Amino acid sequence: MGDDSEWMKLPIDQKCEHKLWKARLNGYEEALKLFQKIDDEKNPEWSKYLGLIKKFVTDSNAVAQLKGLEAALAYVENAHVAGKTTGEVASGVVNKVFNQPKARAKELGEDICLMYIEIEKGEAIQEELLKGLDNKNPKIIVACIETLRKALSEFGSKIISLKPIIKVLPKLFESREKAVRDEAKLLAVEIYRWIRDALRPPLQNINSVQLKELEEEWIKVSSAAPKQTRFLRSQQELKAKFEQQQALGGDADGGDDDEEEVVPQVDAYELLEAVEILSKLPKDFYEKIEAKKWQERKEALEAVELLVKNPKLESGDYADLVKALKKVVGKDTNVMLVALAAKCLAGLATGLRKKFGQYAGHVVPTILEKFKEKKPQVVQALQEAIDAIFLTTTLQNISEDILAVMDNKNPTIKQQTSLFIARSFRHCTPSTLPKSLLKPFCAALLKHINDSAPEVRDAGFEALGTALKVAGEKAVNPFLADVDKLKLDRIKECAEKVELVYGKKAGGAAEKKEGKPITGKTTALPGPAGDKETKDAATKPGPVKKASAVKAGVPLKKGKPATAAGTGGAGPKGKKGPETKEIFESELSIEVCEEKAAAVLPASCIQQLDSGNWKERLACMEEFQKAVELMERSEMPCQALVRMLAKKPGWKETNFQVMQMKLHIVALIAQKGNFSKTSAQVVLDGLVDKVGDVKCGTNAKEAMTAIAEACQLPWTAEQVVAMAFSQKNPKNQSETLNWLSNAIKEFGFSGLNVKAFISNVKTALAATNPAVRTSAITLLGVMYLYVGPSLRMFFEDEKPALLSQIDAEFEKMQGQTAPAPTRGISRHSVGGGDDGEEEEQEEVGNDVVDLLPRADIGDKITAELVSKIGDKNWKIRKEGLDEVTSIINEAKFIQPNIGELPAALKGRLNDSNKILVQQTLSILQQLATAMGPNIKQYVKNLGIPVITVLGDSKNNVRAAALATVNAWAEQTGMKEWLEGEDLSEELKKENPFLRQELLGWLAEKLPALRSVPSDLLLCVPHLYSCLEDRNGDVRKKAQDALPFFMMHLGFEKMAKATGKLKPTSKDQVLAMLEKAKANMPAKPAPPAKASSRVVGGAAPAKFQPASAFADDLGSNTIESKPDLKKAKAGGLSSKAKVQGKKVLSKPNLKEDDDKSGPIFIIVPNGKEQRMREEKALKVLKWNFTTPRDEYIEQLKTQMSTCVAKWLQDEMFHADFQHHNKALTVMVEHLESEKDGVISCLDLILKWLTLRFFDTNTSVLMKALEYLKLLFNLLSQEEYHLTENEASSFIPYLILKVGEPKDVIRKDVRAILNRMCLIYPASKMFPFIMEGTKSKNSKQRAECLEELGCLVESYGMNVCQPTPGKALKEMATHIGDRDNTVRNAALNTIVTVYNVHGDQVFKLIGNLSEKDMSMLEERIKRSAKRPSSVPVRQAEEKPQRTQNISANASMMRKGQAEDMSSKLKIMYRTYRIQNRNMGNHSETAHTVPREFQLDLDEIENDNGTVRCEMPALVQHKLDDIFEPVLIPEPKIRAVSPHFDDMHSNTASTINFVISQVASSDINTSIQALTQIDEVLKQEDKAEAMSGHIDQFLIATFIQLRLIYNTHMADEKLDKDEIVRLYSCIIGSMITLFQIESLAREASTGVLKDLMHGLITLMLDSRVEDLEEGEQVIRSVNLLVVKVLEKSDQTNILSALLVLLQDSLLATASSPKFSELVMKCLWRMVRLLPETINSINLDRILLDIHIFMKVFPKEKLKQCKSEFPIRTLKTLLHTLCKLKGPKILDHLTMIDNKNESELEAHLCRLMKHTMDQSGKSDKDTEKGASRIEEKASKAKVNDILAEIFKKIGSKENTKEGLAELYEYKKKYSDADIEPFLKNSSQFFQSYVERGLRLIETEREGKGRIATSTGISPQMEGTCVPASTHTVSSSIGNTNGEEVGPSVYLERLKILRQRCGLDNAKEDRPPLTSLLSKPTLPTVASSTDMLHSKLSQLRESREQYQHLDLDSNQTHSSGIGTTLASPSSAAANIDDLKKRLERIKSSRK
Repeated sequence: MGDDSEWMKLPIDQKCEHKLWKARLNGYEEALKLFQKIDDEKNPEWSKYLGLIKKFVTDSNAVAQLKGLEAALAYVENAHVAGKTTGEVASGVVNKVFNQPKARAKELGEDICLMYIEIEKGEAIQEELLKGLDNKNPKIIVACIETLRKALSEFGSKIISLKPIIKVLPKLFESREKAVRDEAKLLAVEIYRWIRDALRPPLQNINSVQLKELEEEWIKVSSAAPKQTRFLRSQQELKAKFEQQQALGGDADGGDDDEEEVVPQVDAYELLEAVEILSKLPKDFYEKIEAKKWQERKEALEAVELLVKNPKLESGDYADLVKALKKVVGKDTNVMLVALAAKCLAGLATGLRKKFGQYAGHVVPTILEKFKEKKPQVVQALQEAIDAIFLTTTLQNISEDILAVMDNKNPTIKQQTSLFIARSFRHCTPSTLPKSLLKPFCAALLKHINDSAPEVRDAGFEALGTALKVAGEKAVNPFLADVDKLKLDRIKECAEKVELVYGKKAGGAAEKKEGKPITGKTTALPGPAGDKETKDAATKPGPVKKASAVKAGVPLKKGKPATAAGTGGAGPKGKKGPETKEIFESELSIEVCEEKAAAVLPASCIQQLDSGNWKERLACMEEFQKAVELMERSEMPCQALVRMLAKKPGWKETNFQVMQMKLHIVALIAQKGNFSKTSAQVVLDGLVDKVGDVKCGTNAKEAMTAIAEACQLPWTAEQVVAMAFSQKNPKNQSETLNWLSNAIKEFGFSGLNVKAFISNVKTALAATNPAVRTSAITLLGVMYLYVGPSLRMFFEDEKPALLSQIDAEFEKMQGQTAPAPTRGISRHSVGGGDDGEEEEQEEVGNDVVDLLPRADIGDKITAELVSKIGDKNWKIRKEGLDEVTSIINEAKFIQPNIGELPAALKGRLNDSNKILVQQTLSILQQLATAMGPNIKQYVKNLGIPVITVLGDSKNNVRAAALATVNAWAEQTGMKEWLEGEDLSEELKKENPFLRQELLGWLAEKLPALRSVPSDLLLCVPHLYSCLEDRNGDVRKKAQDALPFFMMHLGFEKMAKATGKLKPTSKDQVLAMLEKAKANMPAKPAPPAKASSRVVGGAAPAKFQPASAFADDLGSNTIESKPDLKKAKAGGLSSKAKVQGKKVLSKPNLKEDDDKSGPIFIIVPNGKEQRMREEKALKVLKWNFTTPRDEYIEQLKTQMSTCVAKWLQDEMFHADFQHHNKALTVMVEHLESEKDGVISCLDLILKWLTLRFFDTNTSVLMKALEYLKLLFNLLSQEEYHLTENEASSFIPYLILKVGEPKDVIRKDVRAILNRMCLIYPASKMFPFIMEGTKSKNSKQRAECLEELGCLVESYGMNVCQPTPGKALKEMATHIGDRDNTVRNAALNTIVTVYNVHGDQVFKLIGNLSEKDMSMLEERIKRSAKRPSSVPVRQAEEKPQRTQNISANASMMRKGQAEDMSSKLKIMYRTYRIQNRNMGNHSETAHTVPREFQLDLDEIENDNGTVRCEMPALVQHKLDDIFEPVLIPEPKIRAVSPHFDDMHSNTASTINFVISQVASSDINTSIQALTQIDEVLKQEDKAEAMSGHIDQFLIATFIQLRLIYNTHMADEKLDKDEIVRLYSCIIGSMITLFQIESLAREASTGVLKDLMHGLITLMLDSRVEDLEEGEQVIRSVNLLVVKVLEKSDQTNILSALLVLLQDSLLATASSPKFSELVMKCLWRMVRLLPETINSINLDRILLDIHIFMKVFPKEKLKQCKSEFPIRTLKTLLHTLCKLKGPKILDHLTMIDNKNESELEAHLCRLMKHTMDQSGKSDKDTEKGASRIEEKASKAKVNDILAEIFKKIGSKENTKEGLAELYEYKKKYSDADIEPFLKNSSQFFQSYVERGLRLIETEREGKGRIATSTGISPQMEGTCVPASTHTVSSSIGNTNGEEVGPSVYLERLKILRQRCGLDNAKEDRPPLTSLLSKPTLPTVASSTDMLHSKLSQLRESREQYQHLDLDSNQTHSSGIGTTLASPSSAAANIDDLKKRLERIKSSRK
């Protein structure tokens, strides 16, 4: 036993290695305890056992091994280092545990494997288990299969990769051991559970019996999707979720569902092994396929057919095979073989999938042509082939081939093509079938549906029907505009039958490829520019169009518009401005010129012009010059002056002094005057004539330069050169060319027509005179600076001697930069629609290339040539290549059609003869240059093979290959190269040369890209293997490329991709990734050039690498910009960055002191100077799609003079946080430096536009915040934006309206609103209109809404250029594919309709039937008849006049226009209303009385007052009208075919009601619809009885859910919420229209319901929704219904409780309480009718409780006095209605004596009783006699009785009549005391009533002229006679009126509206109130008018009006009803008066 004690003392780890098994057993036991005890997974203790765990599991002693396995399991579970042991332990388990007889050992072994999978080591375990399947021991195999099955069952197919398992399954089924086969079967069933039928193809070849057994088992598998039940360590949240569901006993919830749903979608194709068939083709295949005998050809094809039956084929070079098959299909005479070949092609396409795409283009046309065959089996084979091929490519790629066949004469071809199109469309989605594709297809198909052959027509219908189904009617309908109804119905019928295949085919890959070509098609220009690269076509239309115009030799006058565009929009300030007006100057006759000249020149001067004495002529010239120098620009008649100079002797002047002066004067006129091309034509000939003169030449050149500055260099140069070469003088020719060389340097090259010059230069080069040749070569040198090397192409056929001179000149120029232009106008191409000077330098080169006609060399690439290139003899191959070189050289520029050349050249790239490889590379390089961007289509089959050549062992071949790849990439861009798997396949090849070259190339190209295709990810695994390559260079290159990969793919994706690496590699790679992450450059800022040099860049902490990256970019970018510039930019950026770093690290004192001064330095006239420069195009015009470096640099330079240095550094810093700082500083200094801000405003706005292109939201938000403050400041300062500021800012601001974030959109809209205060709305309009053309649907919608707001606010005058054009443009959006845009367009046009009436339809013009019906429907729904005048109409013009000094003349015009336009609109509205009076619909709103036209006032106003009218303060007056215009709510119409509810039992209703509160929107909507349906049918509505409370509870639960959850949910479509709201409101309105049901609602429920509805009305988020306002209006309507129809006791009680709660709640908003009180006021107004149905005891109890909670003192402390007044009003009304009896209703109050309520009621009663007592004192004047008193008491009784009658609802008329009689009888009777205590409203009502009776009885009724009826704000109809405005309103004496007066007045208005709605038959009379001090108010709009006239004196009062109107607005809860008036008779009178007013205004 001694031994025993020895090992007992050993530490655990040594025991585990002991040779005694007992010691080991003991060690394992203790280790197990230890492992379970250590709770820190990173404890160092774990590492001790790293090497031992394998021994634990492979212990030779079975007993010890069991314990060892347990310990090992504990280790794997708890130790963080356990992963390192995976490989060895797993192999130990497989080999030493799985063969153990003990089941427990096997179980533990399995558990260990599964635990390894859990700690993320699944792949290693799977690898070991699969190795185990090759073991000879069947036990081991069975255990391995079982473990795999368990792993799959628990972890799911996402973690256990099935492909390798499925690969070995068939082998397992063949095993001799039954146990293995059975286990394999179980595994197959488990796999089937996860991937379903995708498992069938791989197992199709197993034994049929087994397959049958399997099928039986598979049928039993449950159809539910399998779920992962065990989770990796990284999936802990999933696990928690899963466990939670398990606990709930539920199934998996939605989220998890989504996760797992993806699993079954496994594509069987992915699981298959690819088969390599090319090598298996019969050796003599290619000979046999060409054989004469058809049987031999058939044999060859059958061999292929057999091979292509393999479902998945290895990718390879199938070009030859495809070519052979294509030939059979196209040319073979035996149709059977055609069918066979088609089958082979189908097989290839199916087996290769996307890899077949490159051949699709070659085969499709042939197959389509072959459809002429009639035989069904051939047609079917062809159909199968073309369908299979379609799936390998995209519709876009083959569209041209298809369209080409569409016009074929053969009907079968047409039919089959249409059918193919139909089938193809089925695979498309709306995104892969864009409009640009639909358009040509629809056009072609429309021809087919009109074809004579019925089968063609049918096929056409089917294709169009499919298109309709896929793309939707909105997209297709525009193309079907001209189709007649029958055919349209047929198309729609076809559409309904179509079944779509939304496979993933259509989505992903196709979509990616779509982007680019589409734009190309839409923007490509006609003529030579047609084939141009998309980018160029889109960005450079300017020069191209211009060039073609000039080339055609357009006569001058027509040529001018180009220039106009150039300087257009410059406005009158700049030096060149007015030329825009004068540009069309016509030629004047000599007489007119003489007259004009005589007006400005001294008489003596004119006489001496043609004097014979040269001295007189000289004197005359001197006078002429003086006169010109003193003339103003505007007064100078340029043409007349130059014609005088040209007058005899004109340019034939012999005296050189006179001539010099003459030329000098021409230059002066051109500089100082508005010099047009017409004037230039007069003098240029003479100038060119003198340019060679020794003495006068310099002056002539100066004059020409001046003219070039005035008329633009391109035009002038063209004229001058043409003139020079049309004459013989060589001196003139050479000097003209010299002048041109200089001019180009001064003006820059933009806009010059290279082609025209080149032909002249060629003429010059051929000249005999050497001086002319030299000048021409110099000119070429200058052009070379701008155009670049492509210029040489034009001269390659010159003589060698000359060519060498040209080369020498170019050599000289190399490395020089083009000088910055110093003279302005040259860049007029901006006008041509160019994006500023879009990449001027490098683009010009491309431009030149695109001016060239491209030759089609397709026919020169003969079969003979191709066979030469492929010949066995290298010499003949070389000859072939030489021929190709010469063909391309001759053609210079070629079309993309090069026949069979690509395949032939591809073969030469792997030629054994390296010289030929190099020659091929140089041909390919040449090809790229010759073909230009069109080379794109050959990237896959020619470009990628060039990359393969990068792996060549010879250095020079690699260099040539790299040069070729670069030449190609320059033409194609990088997208084509990175798409697909090709690049990753190349990188996969383990060739060190290839790898290092390719990685180097990628590292150079990637940084410059803004985005990359997702396929780049495929390269990552190979990049990682390169990081560990044996070759050091490869490793280095891979490390260099790493950051650039990361910059595009992101760290996460890259890190995820390391998962498949070996553990050691993974750690190393991750470390490198971390390092690369620190060095990762930012993506280049939007310009696709590498602009990160200045803008982008990393965060401050990472300066070093970032700046290194910037410099790196400087040298590597693909641009051909001269290097100098680059170096400068690069240097600059790094300098800036270093500086930035310094500031960060050590903000030393000096810098801080710096910041104390002003941030904006005022430079006198600085802004004007900048504008002049921009107008003269001396600087870039601020116009771009994305800001390029040069714009940023320019802005920096301009800012340097007027912005503090430190701020500028912040503003242009690479890091966004600095921009935030800058903005903070700018906000702080905004108020203090107003003038500075205004003087730099243009620069500030430009800088802010740059921020709009940043991706950082915080900067954007901050910028918008600053803009709001800025525009507020500007409007306070009455500043007026200049055109220049507006045009360089507004378009970019409008881009941001389309931002996805709501907050930002809201801010931008707010800013746009504010801008209208400082920039006329009519000028804003075109900018916003431009925004509606955006591709961003959000932007389109917002812009349309904004346009609607503008029209609503400012009337139709804002619509530019004319309302008609603007409306047509808006109406086009009704057919937009986006729902929000459609709605916005409809709403906008409805808005216009509301302003403008039916005329809208005229202005819109023709709309498609569908759009028109949508519009009419919307107009009907909005139920707004044209409303009154937009009040802000008047404001727009006065704003324009704020800048009074500058625009005095405009101001006068503005006002006149203003008044007349305003009247016009008022008059129009007036007419419309009268028209509406006819139809008594309840929606015909009219102008409220308070706001009607006071015609008398206008007539008497002679217009003088208008002129002093100050600029109005902007108030949103349009709010006044809002309540009047509440439209009918949209009640969701439910389909009439709704079946009878399942059964009318209570249980069904309960179920449906429970669904109303569902959190799923659709469920809720469905339930609401069902309930609505029941409620709408009278016979069924009763079924709801007894369920009302339940239904309302469900509804407000849903409202709360929307408020708290749905509205906050970003992912939810807000349209859904609006739908839900409208359903809720709709069904509630239906409910509350049924009185019997509405009464069932109990107090508590009503309280909650009102709470929900009011909360909804106040929810600002709802207002932001597209139809939010509509929702809120509907809620308004609903609230009114609830108040009217509910049980009155319950609702009153509910409102009181709600008010109490809202006043108690601190969180509740005052707005909430206010709305509750408004509801109470409403109820008070209803009391006279409802008092008898109310349970007063309960109401008084509620009031008592309210007063207890809020005693009087407490109520008085409330911020608002409304609660106390509301309460008093309620009690007062109750007292008035009930009298003393009210005190009997206090039964429910416990101790009445303590109740404050009782005391209050008693006071009220006493007050009412005491009225009579009080009245004596007031009326008695003399001594009081007793008898008089006695009679007075009696009188008082009579009067009290009468007044009571008047006060009651029923007897009001009777009472008034009695009072009238009484007053007649006792004329001295005093009714004043009775009136005194009543309300103002009551008094005027009584007095008016008396007056009315008087006029009735005396027959002198004078009918009012007003047709308006006051709005009854709460929706009840009031007798018209009560409508006059109470006296206090007409306060016209200009004094301040306090808000309290208005509140008082508001109260009166409210009271008036609520009372007495019995009849409507009395005509409204004008009030003639008895108090003489108060002016009468004839009608409502007079009152508004008198208000406006007060405005002229006092702005403050204006604000009160606003306050008043807003109050009025907020009171309007209900919808408005208006009663028709009887005053229509006086319309003619009104018309006449309006006409008079108009004429007096004019």
